[in-house]
Amino acid sequence: MRFAGVGLVMLAAMCWGISGGIANILMNKGWDPIVISLYRGAVGFICFFAWFLFRFRQNWFFSTRLYIWSLLAGVGVAGNFTFYFLSIQASSIAVAATLMYTAPLFVLLISFLLRIERSTWFKWGCILGVLMGIILLTGAYNTDVISVSFLGTAAGLASGLSYALFIFGFKNASSIGNPQTSLTIAFFSFCLILFLFTDKKEAASVMASSDIGWFLLLGIVGAGISFIFYVIGIRWTAPTTASMVAMVEPVTASLFGVLIIGNDLTIIQLLGMALILVTVTVLSVKQYSSTEKVYVQ
Repeated sequence: MRFAGVGLVMLAAMCWGISGGIANILMNKGWDPIVISLYRGAVGFICFFAWFLFRFRQNWFFSTRLYIWSLLAGVGVAGNFTFYFLSIQASSIAVAATLMYTAPLFVLLISFLLRIERSTWFKWGCILGVLMGIILLTGAYNTDVISVSFLGTAAGLASGLSYALFIFGFKNASSIGNPQTSLTIAFFSFCLILFLFTDKKEAASVMASSDIGWFLLLGIVGAGISFIFYVIGIRWTAPTTASMVAMVEPVTASLFGVLIIGNDLTIIQLLGMALILVTVTVLSVKQYSSTEKVYVQ
């Protein structure tokens, strides 16, 4: 089941990568990133709430711990999206992406401190491999064309911490209740938080714009489908593994840019992409082999 869990987390990350490409299209059309994020979460919330109501009696489950962890997951998602965009505005997308994907470091440190997982050289090696791949893919190594500010760095690291928060939030919430309940609560809190920071007039204008189809597609793929995969998959996946497997997101986003938008990839970017995919594949196979040994014993 853990191998299936890794596969579902990977599918979720691929959906997030595609949603990143859709968001890029909308930003190029002049839409504010926070408005884009709000609609992504709002459409997702509608999907989850409809799923929750479909079998209300079976899904209704009162647990203070479930509500707390789900709310924390929603705060993590909102913080991740918001700080990521702030980091892009203050520095560059390369720096923002690289700093956001330091999340596995935070997840591993927290897991080690809380004794959820054991710290091993293999896991640290996988994290290093993924981070090197991200740096090559985003071009963060090229200091001549990248501007780094204190605000950009702080916001990027905060997005990584928020990423770690929603991983632990959904991990704990999914172990207590069903995914319908945890996702509904999490994205309700997400919508409330982002609504406070959104340009209300621009958000209202989306409904009458010709881009409403893109916003709906973004919400369905980037939240509705992806987080269902993620919350179900993380039940059978360790937090550190989930955070590293989710790193296929920038690879998917880059491929979307090449195939749909028409972007070009350099040899170095292709090497970074290959490094990420190889590391994630090795990690997945390693976890599957370890699980098989447990079952055999």
